[in-house]
Amino acid sequence: MNNVWFALGLTVFAGMATGIGSAIAFLAKRTNFRFLSIATGFSAGVMLYVSFVEIFIKGVDSLVECYGDPLGHWINAASFFGGMALIGIIDALIPHAENPHEIHTEFEIAPLHNPDAPMPTSEELKMKTIAEEEGHTKHNAKLMRMGLFTALAIAIHNFPEGLATFLAALEDPSLGIPIAIAIALHNIPEGISVSVPIFYATGNRKKAFFYSFLSGLAEPVGAIIAYMVLRFFVGGDGGVLPPQVMGILFGGVAGIMVYISLDELLPTSRAYGKGHDSLFGLVAGMIVMALSLLLMR
Repeated sequence: MNNVWFALGLTVFAGMATGIGSAIAFLAKRTNFRFLSIATGFSAGVMLYVSFVEIFIKGVDSLVECYGDPLGHWINAASFFGGMALIGIIDALIPHAENPHEIHTEFEIAPLHNPDAPMPTSEELKMKTIAEEEGHTKHNAKLMRMGLFTALAIAIHNFPEGLATFLAALEDPSLGIPIAIAIALHNIPEGISVSVPIFYATGNRKKAFFYSFLSGLAEPVGAIIAYMVLRFFVGGDGGVLPPQVMGILFGGVAGIMVYISLDELLPTSRAYGKGHDSLFGLVAGMIVMALSLLLMR
């Protein structure tokens, strides 16, 4: 039970990092895009290294022990690509303008922390549902619904991330800590990106901050729901998940994290950075992850 609370605490920590991103968007006069580039590259390095070196291997070990060789390897590979398919489907269901990893320029972010900054046009925001009236965003019920839908879409997108953090920490607390840090770093620029469409949808800075901060709660909520469902349907004595179930979940988690790294983090890092910033962050994340795993043995 102590492991469950520890895993849940790490998941809450990772999810709430969206609030840090929101705070930066609303309070900082300028956004340090180079830091965001290195941070997201670092997160990608941590996730890729730990996915292939630790989590995928844990899945193989559990499944081969239960089903033998080669069936265990086949099930693990299917779980890996199944995890990628799951997050890919979720990603496809989130409209592009509301995607939490959509890159927004300094010009778009400026009105969040500076009321005197010029408001971008709908074309500049690439948000088709934004209407304008005399140079200012027209706030109506349709835009409010758009803001709520955006928050919901982001929350759904964060469910698999919470599950990945929770399961890793539940199985191995020393493995869960770096993953939680990587997810948290990943959520900082996400919190910034989330604030932009919600602000232009609602016209209210407090609501934009609240909804973007609240979207991070989807990670621990998703983890709790998934864990309770798994315990109810496949849990053994005392609710402990069987090793074959954990093996399949680890394969899926590895796939989810690889997809997030390649489809979201690295493109985001490249968009925010200059030169080799994203590569420096990527390699640094792998080195830190490798050292932490070696030192914890």
